[in-house]
Amino acid sequence: MLVIHESATRVEEPPPHGAIGMSTAYRISDAAPQPRAMEFRKRVLHPGAAIGLHALAHDEVYYVLSGEGEVTSDGETQRMTAGMAAYLYNGAVVGIRQLGEEPLALIVSYPNPPLP
Repeated sequence: MLVIHESATRVEEPPPHGAIGMSTAYRISDAAPQPRAMEFRKRVLHPGAAIGLHALAHDEVYYVLSGEGEVTSDGETQRMTAGMAAYLYNGAVVGIRQLGEEPLALIVSYPNPPLP
């Protein structure tokens, strides 16, 4: 077992896949030794920020903790608010952007390639 406090993993950086705006990243699972079977991260998209469109090589989940955003998958866009999850499929082209004045806080989780 490994217990990790998010504050130990906090980094201010542009979001992935296009560096659109700024975000606070919490790479929580990075504290677990490799190899590990999954990633579990928190990201807070600051106003105007987005995780740009990118093709997935695995299934992935975006779970909104607070704020409001729009998730896109293969050209379909849906609004998301706290308590909503988007299950995104392998091969889809996906992204999410922050809307409104409040930052968009979300959990992003996905599998790593199979362990040896």
